[in-house]
Amino acid sequence: MDITVAFGRAIKARRAEIGMNQETLAHTANISVSFMSGVERGSRQPGIVKTRDIAAALGLKTSELWARTEALQDASSTS
Repeated sequence: MDITVAFGRAIKARRAEIGMNQETLAHTANISVSFMSGVERGSRQPGIVKTRDIAAALGLKTSELWARTEALQDASSTS
């Protein structure tokens, strides 16, 4: 699985875990809903500051969000 797709899926999964919709996440991370949608689809890639903001809005450290992304990548490469 491409890293950008895995990153988006990790974000979407975390949003579901905490019951947050995409609009609220985008607002909290101070980005547009359309950009957030693109990130979740893997078609847009946030910079390092926005990655930190997204992670914080999800109640995670940036390293935790990357760990979830890597876990999804690892799972897809073994299946």
